[in-house]
Amino acid sequence: MAVTLVRPATPGDAALIVSFIRGLAEYERMLDQVEATPESIRDALFPADGTPVAHCVIAELDGEPAGFALYFYNFSTFVGRPGLYLEDLYVMPERRGHGLGKAILLHLARLAHERGCGRMEWSVLDWNAPAIAFYESLGARRLNEWQICRLTAADLARLSGKSKVQGLRSKV
Repeated sequence: MAVTLVRPATPGDAALIVSFIRGLAEYERMLDQVEATPESIRDALFPADGTPVAHCVIAELDGEPAGFALYFYNFSTFVGRPGLYLEDLYVMPERRGHGLGKAILLHLARLAHERGCGRMEWSVLDWNAPAIAFYESLGARRLNEWQICRLTAADLARLSGKSKVQGLRSKV
């Protein structure tokens, strides 16, 4: 019987997390978009000021790392409470079929409930039928009426120069 464990990531897991990110990106046909490094992941999850911008758990199968989930907290003005946003969930292909994905999601659902979150959300690529079926089997609903909007770092740089147009100022 395989033993599954979901544990919080540690600073020493940064290179492992990047390897999982690269595995996910390869599966999603986006490997060319990965810029994350062990240093950038370590700085985001375990910053010197003690205020992480994201959190991560590692899933182990029989004592060996086999997958991860990276998440952060957001806030819903409509619900009036925080939410947990699952940014990435990945299980190594050779380790799938042992319940690791479900163990990770149940772990995060418990964490969200314990922290008073009003919801837990994530995105899934429309062509990823196995993931969609898995999520729906757990009771997740797809919100097809919502579309993701994105500004890249280059867009942010371009727009930051426009924030001073017509006397607009920001104190942040």
